[in-house]
Parts: sequence; structure tokens; C-alpha cells
Amino acid sequence: MKKAEIKLTIELDDNNVPENITWESTDSENKEALAVKSMMLALWDHNFKNSLRIDLWTKDMPADEMKRFFYETLQTMGDSFLRATGEKNIVEDLRDYCAHFADKMGIMEK
Repeated sequence: MKKAEIKLTIELDDNNVPENITWESTDSENKEALAVKSMMLALWDHNFKNSLRIDLWTKDMPADEMKRFFYETLQTMGDSFLRATGEKNIVEDLRDYCAHFADKMGIMEK
């Protein structure tokens, strides 16, 4: 069985606010840690039937990039949901909401 390991490193300031976030994967062609400004990690606990989440962003993450990050995350959640369930109708509804979100946030869809 093939295994891959993903490593997240979070550097915090004196108030426990993230200053730097890096990630690396043993399965990546790039073997160096890559810097990011924000991350969302969601896990499903099948024993308790609930989600476990970690949402972090650095204190210098620009608001316009955060809006774009949320928009793209919502879009890709739709892609994942469609692949996992085949539920096309609800994904179309999510796409409609994403367009609404982009409009309200002043994000141009590309």
C-alpha cells in the first residue's frame, strides 16, 4: 500500500496568531515546504458522525485574497461533492450561490 504524509507547520506570534503557514507532502514533486497565507482542513469523524475543522490564516492575509479563497473553496467543494455523490442538482444550486457570493464580494469569476 502506498502512503503519503502531509505536514503543516504553523508559526505563531506571542498571542498565538499565525504568522507563517507552510505545508509539504511526501507525494509531491516539490520536496520543499511551500508558504501559504490561509488553510482549511476538514475531517470526518465516523465514530461521532461529525466534522473536525481547522481554519487558519496569517495575520497578513489580505481581505481581498480571503474573499477569493472562500469563493474558490466553495467552488471546489461543489466539485468534490459532485464526484462523491453525483448530486448534480444541488451542485448547480451551489454554483448559483457561488455566483451570488462573487457578485456580493466584488470577485470577478474567471
